[in-house]
Amino acid sequence: MSTHKNHPFHLVDVSPWPLLGAFGAMITMMGMIKWFHLYSPNLLFLGITITSLIMYQWWRDVTRESTYQGHHTLNVALGMRWGMILFITSEVFFFVSFFWGFFHNSLAPSIDIGMIWPPKGISTFNPIEIPLLNTLILLSSGLTVTWAHHSLMENNFKQTTQGLLLTVILGIYFSFLQGLEYIEAPFTISDAIYGSSFFMATGFHGLHVIIGTTFLLICLIRHLKNHFSCIHHFGFEAAAWYWHFVDVVWLFLYISIYWWGS
Repeated sequence: MSTHKNHPFHLVDVSPWPLLGAFGAMITMMGMIKWFHLYSPNLLFLGITITSLIMYQWWRDVTRESTYQGHHTLNVALGMRWGMILFITSEVFFFVSFFWGFFHNSLAPSIDIGMIWPPKGISTFNPIEIPLLNTLILLSSGLTVTWAHHSLMENNFKQTTQGLLLTVILGIYFSFLQGLEYIEAPFTISDAIYGSSFFMATGFHGLHVIIGTTFLLICLIRHLKNHFSCIHHFGFEAAAWYWHFVDVVWLFLYISIYWWGS
């Protein structure tokens, strides 16, 4: 049977990774529940291991399709661009729900929390300490990823490597500082609506930072293997879009929750 196709689109081959990825995510979720209630992280580690292995193999297949098999034509790349735009839009509305809940409770505090904001007994973070440092780190990482992008478009291999490496390091540093902040937090997620709003919003943003850092790390590895060119690098472009989205969300979090809300 001929494998020739008379269209510029890519019909993805049958793959086990979506089903196995969902299985790994389910085990990870069950492992977190077990960890929270029984203080046993073994099932969580199993779920993370399965998910990580599937991520590696799924990324491997996508890399093969784009780099070696030539399936990512102009039409396919355009479709992926729209897909990434719609995905980031959905993420924007995801965070809108957190901001909505935060401002709903902070602008008109109920009698249950003493009709004041922050609720009585909550000791908030100083916005000019770690939160401000994290803001500078993310803003700097936005500059370095833009530097890497422009260097890639100019075929400057060395500066692209330097910009991407700096961005990944700054992303890891941000996550480290946020983890330190959580450890030293004077309140918990169960401390009224303030604790719930704070940890849900900043925690999900922290998860997005980890995902974005991983995304950029994969792009760095692919760049070192010469997978990108000045005209064919949508994988890196999507990672840069995602990272800029993470930057903008953090600015809103810092201004509203850390600075205004405290």
